[in-house]
Amino acid sequence: MIKAIFLDVDGTILSFSTHQIPVSAQRALSQLHDKGYKIIIATGRSAGDLTEISNVPYHGVVGLNGAECTLRNGEVVARHSIPIDLFRKSLELSKEYDFAVAVEGEDGIYVDKLTPRVVEMSRMVDHPLPQVRNLNEVFKEGISSQLCFFFDKEIEQKVMVQLSGLTATRWCDVFADINVAGVDKAVGIRSFADYLGIELSETMALGDGGNDIPMLRAAGIGVAMGNASDEVKSYADYVTDHIDNDGLCKVFKHFGLI
Repeated sequence: MIKAIFLDVDGTILSFSTHQIPVSAQRALSQLHDKGYKIIIATGRSAGDLTEISNVPYHGVVGLNGAECTLRNGEVVARHSIPIDLFRKSLELSKEYDFAVAVEGEDGIYVDKLTPRVVEMSRMVDHPLPQVRNLNEVFKEGISSQLCFFFDKEIEQKVMVQLSGLTATRWCDVFADINVAGVDKAVGIRSFADYLGIELSETMALGDGGNDIPMLRAAGIGVAMGNASDEVKSYADYVTDHIDNDGLCKVFKHFGLI
């Protein structure tokens, strides 16, 4: 019996083509809430970067790929912060390999410089360009839980072997989310399951990107969106329709949740 539903944002709740929640998805999520299911957002974004889905009746957020789990009121369920020595090493490597770095915080994303990849990221998610800041002034020791590296996969291989305490995950080719090694969305949903007092077998997770694979594997039922890559689909228990073809609504009806 499913008690909690974990949902990715971009490409799962929010359409990449319209940058909006499909009407059928909004209606389905409201029905789930009314029936008593716990709706938890599971995203690479921070909890403070969810304006577009403010009308979704969610209970909490597995944010920053599992590195920061909070209730909707801001109460922290779990946090895995990046050690400051690894942050400083990251900045050194960004200069050596010439890529932009972002620090994600509760109030937004800050970058050390604007590059074509940073511009493309903003276009993809329909966000304003992030502010350029001195990241040493933005990073908060013991709190900051995610960085973003704007590099290709070839540079990623060269950089990440020098940052053994960190791990990189992607949902697109433009950049990689950087978190403490061993932390991912699966860790996040386990933290929330423990908090809610439920078993992982009583959870459903839905996503479309590579960073969703760990939680699709961990959840009782892992669902890939129809717009997901073949790799993501290969790890899912069920593949629903495309987000723009009522994929969310259809999967909830398929499993008898609404």
